[in-house]
Amino acid sequence: MTQHVTPVVAPPRTGDAGGGALVAWRRFHLARDAGAVGEDIGAVTDGDLLGRMARAEYGAPWVPPDVLLPGADRRAARLRRLARRERPVPAWVVAAAAAEPGTEDREWTALAEAWEHSTGPDAGLSATAEIRRRLLAAPGPAETAFLLDTADANRLRPLSAREAGRLRPAGRAQVHARWRYLSGVPGGELALPGPGTGRDAYERLLIAACWDRARPGTPSGQPFRAAFEALDQPFRGAPVVVQSMLLGRLEEPGAGLSGGMSVLLTGLGEALTDGAGVARVLTLATARPAETERGDLVGRLGPAHLLVRLPVDLPGPLDPGNAAAHRAALAWWTARIFRLPGARPHLVHVRFADDASLAVAHAARRHGAKLAFTVTPDPHRTMAERYAGLPPERTGEAGRALRLDLHRIFVADRLVARADLLVAMPGRGGAAELHDHFPQLEGRAVHTQPEGIAPFRPAPEDGATAGELLARLFDGGGRPDGLDAADRGLPLLLCVGRLHPVKQQEQLVRAWLLAGLHRRTTLLLVGGSPGDATTVEATVRGRVAELLATDPVARRRAALWPALSNRQVRVLERALAQGRAGPALYVCPSAKEEFGLAVLEAMEAGLPVAAPRRGGASHYLRDGVNGRLLATESVQGLADGLRSLVGTPASELASMATAGAATVRERFGIDAMAASLADAYRDVCRDACRPDRQGSG
Repeated sequence: MTQHVTPVVAPPRTGDAGGGALVAWRRFHLARDAGAVGEDIGAVTDGDLLGRMARAEYGAPWVPPDVLLPGADRRAARLRRLARRERPVPAWVVAAAAAEPGTEDREWTALAEAWEHSTGPDAGLSATAEIRRRLLAAPGPAETAFLLDTADANRLRPLSAREAGRLRPAGRAQVHARWRYLSGVPGGELALPGPGTGRDAYERLLIAACWDRARPGTPSGQPFRAAFEALDQPFRGAPVVVQSMLLGRLEEPGAGLSGGMSVLLTGLGEALTDGAGVARVLTLATARPAETERGDLVGRLGPAHLLVRLPVDLPGPLDPGNAAAHRAALAWWTARIFRLPGARPHLVHVRFADDASLAVAHAARRHGAKLAFTVTPDPHRTMAERYAGLPPERTGEAGRALRLDLHRIFVADRLVARADLLVAMPGRGGAAELHDHFPQLEGRAVHTQPEGIAPFRPAPEDGATAGELLARLFDGGGRPDGLDAADRGLPLLLCVGRLHPVKQQEQLVRAWLLAGLHRRTTLLLVGGSPGDATTVEATVRGRVAELLATDPVARRRAALWPALSNRQVRVLERALAQGRAGPALYVCPSAKEEFGLAVLEAMEAGLPVAAPRRGGASHYLRDGVNGRLLATESVQGLADGLRSLVGTPASELASMATAGAATVRERFGIDAMAASLADAYRDVCRDACRPDRQGSG
């Protein structure tokens, strides 16, 4: 971690609550690590759950534990504190922590980070000995898998191939961890299963990948090489950049966890390679079981932009709740991809604070590539309003969400510590807000980079597509996805985005009803999986349907569509901006938007827009000039904003729409974003950007 002078910081007051306590304890932790504070305060006697958990994680380690916190929370805090030390920990300490019963998936993430500090040149022998001692003591299945993966990821060989082959894993995850370990041990292929003997497509591909690693070029590894055939030929250009989006589907914006980032990465990869001087871009995503079965895991998004799908041992999608369980496997698969002749990256850019991004970062380190991380105060900035006042004994949905968010904050800290290049998006709070939530950024350079959108390129079929979409929309208000043709002249509010609580479609409908706008406007919500909905999507859809069912007029004047392709959305927005369905406005009701690509696309199409005042939209929207800023923190505030927006004279709305389109055209094109990022990439990896660079296993 970058060293710097830190001013003396007093510990937060006992009983401090909510997000304010989180900010204060994080700053206190950094100052204490730098030797700028004295003794910590005594035992906690009051405070909400967030304040208590913040103190457990960021307070001094020698104070009495908070007995009101569950043991699992105290253990998670202790492990994350251990990982944040940024210096070697005696290997026996980490080994003892791993041996504790009941360790959960997210705790293994913290332990993996702590182990990495303890496996360097000065501690490697000690770490190897400790891992060997634990493995020979016949630990439980989860610890066995963790130790094997940790050893392999850090190039330790605590067990010989024969010893590892004698292990008897108790479950599928442990079997796979043993195969991964054996693939990197001399003679390990002798203990691997025969090619083609896996129980399903994932196992068959994993076995082939293990054989290819153990004996490069062997016929037993052919299925792996065939699945990634497009990367099997040496590529001599530089730089090669990898970007990742392992949660969600790149090809399905608006469905599941796929939002604007899928559109951004698709356009950015093309722009980086088309005119910004990047030789090749690989965009990492995850493969569905059917794609793994077909064995064709590389697609072409552009002449020098490839989509690479990583196999994942799941029947459904990877998500924040299950990603930690697959972190080690994802890191291993990514490292295997990075070893292919056509995929060796010079720089890897991750943009999410999740276990999947941390897995990619691990593979980048293993390969010797530079790491870029887009750092955002998410979920930091909403912690206070979401969790302040939550009682310490709370263990329901809110408690689970809080624990996931604290884990995400930990992952973000680890990515900040690992990153060679930090990228931030401009926002209303600027650098001050970022430093409030990441005090460790003091003294570190951050490349501030607004996002951009690809220009819309008209096609001959656009007119027909627009006509079909509008006909579908006004095909009858008796269905959840249609509006009455008689209401076609009413102002229409359009909202596009994935169905998720943070996007606040439910709050938008509540505000629309509260403001009485269902009596004089129509509403179209676009988002959600077109096929099987996720649990989150089904919940949001159900709540919206319940709200609309309370009023026959509202039910007739609101439509909910599943996600459209990005092309369809932009064609529809242009048709609406041209007045083909009467007046239309775009509304983004999110709790926050880090930048708001969907808002930019609506502006570029010529629609007047309204977006949250909190987050990135406030960087480019001037209230009343090129759009409107909404108070989306409450239903009442959102209702007031919508009422004001709909009541704006048509001439003012037209003026805002014209100014908004000009804003995007002049400042937020994808080519400008790509050029700026490419310069930053070259600066950070200048010495490493040699076409003949080789990674390590």
